Amino acid sequence: MSHATAAAPPTAKPKPLTSRAFEMVVEPDRIRVTQIRRITAAFLRLWDVPAPLAEDVRLIVSELVTNAVEHGHGSVALRMRNTGSELSIEVTDDNPAPAQLRTTDDDDVRGRGLFLVAALSNEWGVSDDGRTTWCTILLPMRRP
Repeated sequence: MSHATAAAPPTAKPKPLTSRAFEMVVEPDRIRVTQIRRITAAFLRLWDVPAPLAEDVRLIVSELVTNAVEHGHGSVALRMRNTGSELSIEVTDDNPAPAQLRTTDDDDVRGRGLFLVAALSNEWGVSDDGRTTWCTILLPMRRP
């Protein structure tokens, strides 16, 4: 081994390519909300989403899936995509009635789900057919 070789810093191995999207479909059962939240958390760790933001995303997913389970029809689908700068979340069910923000009183324990989604995301909405509620979250820029 030459002196130059001994002094050279080890080359960093590139991270393996990982999926930047996932989709799952479940039956509309409240127990699925907890399972989906855990799966979401695993992907957020894989994608190196900072912990405080990951907690917000888990809450958003939980609220959107809970709405689909409680108010939707048929199976519930969750789709998440990570573009590197933005995270998109879509939850779909077979109910054509679009999700809507509700007005709640201070002592109401239900009905704040979409308010939380609106407050924690950069943008949110409902598809034209009313079956998909979506939102986007900006991801922090990574330093080289």
